[in-house]
Amino acid sequence: MFSLASLGALALSASVLAAPPPPMVAPYTPQGGLGTNSTPFQYAPLSDFDFQSLNLALNQEWIELDLFHYGLAKFSVADFEAAGLGAEDRFLIEYMADQEVGHAKLITNILGHAAAKQCTYKYSFNTVREFVDTCIQITRFGESGVYGFLEHLNSRPAAELLLQSISTEARQQMIFRQFEGLFPMPVWFETGVTQSMAWTLLAPYLVTCPAENPRIEWQNFPALNITNNPSYVALSNSSTIGNNTLPAITHNRSIPLSSPGRTIDLSWELPGKKVGYNQSYTTNTTAGPGKYAIWISQLNTTYTPLENVNGTTGTTTQPEGFVFGNGTAPIVNGTMFVAITDTNLYVTPFNLSMVNPHIVAGPALYMSG
Repeated sequence: MFSLASLGALALSASVLAAPPPPMVAPYTPQGGLGTNSTPFQYAPLSDFDFQSLNLALNQEWIELDLFHYGLAKFSVADFEAAGLGAEDRFLIEYMADQEVGHAKLITNILGHAAAKQCTYKYSFNTVREFVDTCIQITRFGESGVYGFLEHLNSRPAAELLLQSISTEARQQMIFRQFEGLFPMPVWFETGVTQSMAWTLLAPYLVTCPAENPRIEWQNFPALNITNNPSYVALSNSSTIGNNTLPAITHNRSIPLSSPGRTIDLSWELPGKKVGYNQSYTTNTTAGPGKYAIWISQLNTTYTPLENVNGTTGTTTQPEGFVFGNGTAPIVNGTMFVAITDTNLYVTPFNLSMVNPHIVAGPALYMSG
């Protein structure tokens, strides 16, 4: 005979046996992580944030495709060879344009029928070196613009695909620096910027777009101009530098383009200017009077006081300092971002968008070295 106690134990044992087993972890896979099981994924935007971020990225891919083809068509073989770029180099630029075909196709497939189509664009370069310089700048804010929002996308599958395309664009950025005779990767970390910062830099290049293109909803800040920006092109024409700016895998240059303590001359526009394709966007700011320049580079956001303000002009000073304080990786290096803000809000790479409401003008690209 069974006692009540033994019957209870038996019932408890039966209930334990009937309970579903705990979820098993795949072999050699630690607990945690996101989206690591075998469930099929949808490579599509899952929010308005996703759609508009990918919409901006697609417009960026379209201009890069146009830019590379335009430069190849504008200049003769003799023009390229005078700049030190031969047939193999021109083929590489053409291949990079082919890469942009793939990138645009990828994002078009993710966005579906609402995907933007290619627009018409305007450029201001007149020489091969200026063309390469423009490629450096456009791929710079294209790359950094994606880094800024990639980890904030709701759609992790879409983020994975975009990561694989932007990794290629990072290599393009380095190649164009080599084409201009610059040190190819003068930073330890590639910085990210917000969608509004990237759209502010992209919008002036767009002239017209198809009427069915979805509107780009990010903010356009008033433009900022660094009137004494160091010039890669001017450096290449300097008799004191000579062959040190010819295309090369790398140059260990001892003469920097800029140094800490350098006075930076700034001028900026007031809000309310029509910009972007079809002049259908208006610059806007929610910030108060400008008080600081923010330097966005690598892992750092650094503020310097805005001085000698006279209406929409002023100066600031290039900061010094190092990423980890060890004296081998200066914060300010490469092609980086400068904007004017009304406060020195503390932000990090992951929450940089918190500074958007405080931007008076910018960003501008600073050609620091």
